[in-house]
Amino acid sequence: MSLRRPVVALAAALALGLAAGPLGAPASASPTTSSARTAAPDADALRAALAGLPDADATAALVRVGGTDGTWRGSAGVHDLESGRAADPEARFRAGSTTKVVTAAVVLQLAAERRVGLGTPVQKYLPGLLPAGFEPVTVRQLLNHTSGIQAGDGFGDDFEDVYAHRFDTLTPREVVASAVAKGPEFAPGTRQHYLNINYTILGLLIEKVTGRSYAHEADRRILRPAGMRHTYFPGTDPRIHGPHNHGYQAVPQPDGTTTFVDVTDWNQADPWAAGDMISTTADLERLIRRLFRGDLVPARQLEEMFTLPSGIEGADMSAGLQRFAYGGEVYWLKSGARYGYSAVVVATRDLSRILVFSVNSTDAKGESMNKVAQRIASAALK
Repeated sequence: MSLRRPVVALAAALALGLAAGPLGAPASASPTTSSARTAAPDADALRAALAGLPDADATAALVRVGGTDGTWRGSAGVHDLESGRAADPEARFRAGSTTKVVTAAVVLQLAAERRVGLGTPVQKYLPGLLPAGFEPVTVRQLLNHTSGIQAGDGFGDDFEDVYAHRFDTLTPREVVASAVAKGPEFAPGTRQHYLNINYTILGLLIEKVTGRSYAHEADRRILRPAGMRHTYFPGTDPRIHGPHNHGYQAVPQPDGTTTFVDVTDWNQADPWAAGDMISTTADLERLIRRLFRGDLVPARQLEEMFTLPSGIEGADMSAGLQRFAYGGEVYWLKSGARYGYSAVVVATRDLSRILVFSVNSTDAKGESMNKVAQRIASAALK
């Protein structure tokens, strides 16, 4: 399922839900300052933001603050609840919808090569994908979530349902078929509704235009040029390969207690080009740095990532990113959540401040505010 969380302020823009439970272990964080500017990261505030993990809201957190203002690195929490050993600061994690930044970059590269027209209906490239009842949906409308295509179906509507199917495969085409069977939600270009389905279809577009798999093209065009050596797309493999901290879901019990269910292993085939990437904080920082500098997407096409759709009230999503203003600055971000894992990448366009973090949230797919993520963001962007 793809649900849009409301964005009314920074904390809401980074809404990565959480729940409840016991725990307790020390945090460890080590700042490395590379600039003496007054806007340098506040090391004390960042250490305080990570204090007390694991707790009811998260079992671990990994933080990188970068940019020309200075740098800071920190980690807190545990690798897993059973052993209680310290969280691996270099761990891989499920990056969720930050995958969309990569997908958008691939599509924009194809546009620069004139193999895809951003104003061209996707029906031209994927004939038969959308039934006759759909108006023309342009590639740009998929990129900025103004397509009007409804969400695809998953394995259920609550944790118990989807957890029972965590090792099953729901293919991207099955997801798309379930979406288009519902008919359009609104006329293309008239509203903005953030949904995974737009980027699932873009993944199919990439494969059709290039003749190669989405993972191959994303790796060749974005991951390798950006130096993202520890990032990959798992396909139907439920495991996270390489060093990683476990993810947990808090599940309330009838007696009022809370059980923490290990959700580390999970087949992520259904979010695919919209959210199946596995990465690290260092790799995501490399992605944002290289992307915003113009190293991955030509300048003309890169503007799509910093351009909101016109004429749509409240629109804040561009091609792969989200715009928000906070503390007198304009930031561009992408958040992502899979069960057990929440991630955020956020930066000013001039790269004076970059924030990347992964929080092992105990209710990463919830609607309520992630207290740990809020503390980190508030400390890093002050």
